[in-house]
Amino acid sequence: MLIEIIRNTPLWVWPLLLFLLYRGVQQSKARTVGLSRLGIIPAIFLFLGCYGLIHAFGDDPINLALWAFGIGLAVLLHIKLAIPRGVRFSPQQQSFLVPGSWQPLILMLAIFCAKFTVGVIVGMQLPMADTATFAASVSLVYGLFGGMFLGRAVVIWRSTQLADIDGPEQQQLQ
Repeated sequence: MLIEIIRNTPLWVWPLLLFLLYRGVQQSKARTVGLSRLGIIPAIFLFLGCYGLIHAFGDDPINLALWAFGIGLAVLLHIKLAIPRGVRFSPQQQSFLVPGSWQPLILMLAIFCAKFTVGVIVGMQLPMADTATFAASVSLVYGLFGGMFLGRAVVIWRSTQLADIDGPEQQQLQ
């Protein structure tokens, strides 16, 4: 059965996995992120989550509400826990120094595995794919995952406010 699943997986999935691994490893190292690029990754993952949800289960308002709830919950959690920590904003360069973290790689792989699993379950037309509980669970999980990237971006963006409060001399990139 595993061979059959792999054989029926679209070819574009494997380069996507390699790209996610590459981007996740890149984010394990400290890097500079421009203010204009901060929302790109969250936007991509939110779009893919919503698209995947609608593609698998249609535009059911309950599922969309659960997806939105998951996003909000993940964003609030990131703000409350201040994840990621140690972000520095440079007003002069309009960029952030973001410490390296393995969290984005783990999150990207978790999203990949979740979407792959849902794709297999829906593609194989397993009975559970037609249940409201499965659709609701997937909706919430997709929202949480997308919200984690958005929450991370919000926390990074909020470091601009700290730069305004602390003064540029304490928040400059070194």
